[in-house]
Amino acid sequence: MKESRIIVGLDIGTTKITTVIGELSYDGTLDIIGEGTVQSDVLKKGTVVNLERTTEAIKKSMAAAERVAGVSVHEVFVSVSGSHIKAITSHGLAAIRRNQEIKREDVERAIENAQAVDLGGNLEVIHTQPQEFKIDGQEGIKNPVGMQGVRLEVDVHIVAGASGPLANLRRCVNEAGVNTGGVVLQAYASGLGVLDSHELETTVVVVDIGGSVTDVGVFRRGNLAHSAVIPIGGDHVTTDLSQLFKIPPEEAARIKRKHGSALPELADPDLSLEINQPGGIATVSAFDLARVIKPRVSEIMDLVRREIDDALGPVELLASSVVLTGGGSLLRGMTELARDRFRLPVRVGGPRGLGGLSDVVDSPLFATSVGLLRYAVLSSPQQPVVAPVPVQEKVGRRQVIAVPPQPASQGGLGQPGNQGNQRGTPERIPVQSSVNGTSHGAASSERPSSEVVIDTTPVRPKTPASTVPNNSSTQGKGIIDRVREFFKDFF
Repeated sequence: MKESRIIVGLDIGTTKITTVIGELSYDGTLDIIGEGTVQSDVLKKGTVVNLERTTEAIKKSMAAAERVAGVSVHEVFVSVSGSHIKAITSHGLAAIRRNQEIKREDVERAIENAQAVDLGGNLEVIHTQPQEFKIDGQEGIKNPVGMQGVRLEVDVHIVAGASGPLANLRRCVNEAGVNTGGVVLQAYASGLGVLDSHELETTVVVVDIGGSVTDVGVFRRGNLAHSAVIPIGGDHVTTDLSQLFKIPPEEAARIKRKHGSALPELADPDLSLEINQPGGIATVSAFDLARVIKPRVSEIMDLVRREIDDALGPVELLASSVVLTGGGSLLRGMTELARDRFRLPVRVGGPRGLGGLSDVVDSPLFATSVGLLRYAVLSSPQQPVVAPVPVQEKVGRRQVIAVPPQPASQGGLGQPGNQGNQRGTPERIPVQSSVNGTSHGAASSERPSSEVVIDTTPVRPKTPASTVPNNSSTQGKGIIDRVREFFKDFF
């Protein structure tokens, strides 16, 4: 039996927290083996507002996924969004000596020069995404190593977040009993989750409509070229209905999901809905319901378009299509309204190219969590894989494991390099927490002699929250090349 690697994505959203467990085999097949979702309201505009409740919700979500998968979670890749996210594209330049080939060190120097930009105080870099390179004015170069020229240029998309919200997010994950393998921008993860191999060849706009925010990612030939967070989401539609019809938010959310439409012309004019008001039962037509919904959804689309137009130019000239995802994309009429606003082909996208329990995550609701799994694969393609094992008895929240010797490997896609952990005796995985730049290790307790020793994930070293990711290891094989290789067997 060939060994496989267990990877876990944790999507902490405004209305729900989802854990998805995947199993990656040596042949590149990604099977979904576990999923757990719990309803939650622990975030406000993407930022943790209650540490204790967030931690408990994460525990419940992971426990549900563990029961289905039959494995124990030790490390997760976590999504991040919110108004504290800042993204810019910076230009880097490196001079090359005449008659000399471009070396990897020259590429690193160009990228480092692009990163030498003032992002403002108290910001932590999450991703550095090099775009295509330019040599002596020649554009469209993916890997310049070995070529000749005197002027090497590169545009790098840099995504950063406020240190405080990121530290709070990591703390909740660590206190739930697992390590944070990486923090991933939600728009980036959603794009990896829903874009197919043909869309990765062009420029595509991904719009993830969540509860309190809408995440926007522009993918150019597989690279994240632009990203933004719009501070309006599906919950604003619910609030409009609640206030106008004088009904509780729960009732407003119910009728929105069941009978709502983004376009009045798609609503049944003869359909009357009974709604539960504090004073009794009232009726409203589906047509009137849609008339309330449309202005807010139109506002979201207009803000997305304005963001892209201002940053990159007219969206209909820039992109080949738009992919809507997230819970808000399931509202009837969203595709038609978006098509009118963007003047481009539009589709609603869910995860594709999966095995195992693929039907469980076959919805735009799981775009981010599945994308986190694919990010984990792409960020450390040479990382050792280990065989999945049944859940065993744990000491508290942590499980005793044995870590076999592992070779050193380099991270990628904004992740620091990973050094293999060489140990001759079983140890407990330390719970790492980065709060205000300080790491805390969990104390180990005594283990009974009958305790089962297992391992399901590789151990990462302590990494300060302020560490700036290093993209040098991605230059030998570009992100788009590895994305294409990952998707080649699915399409």
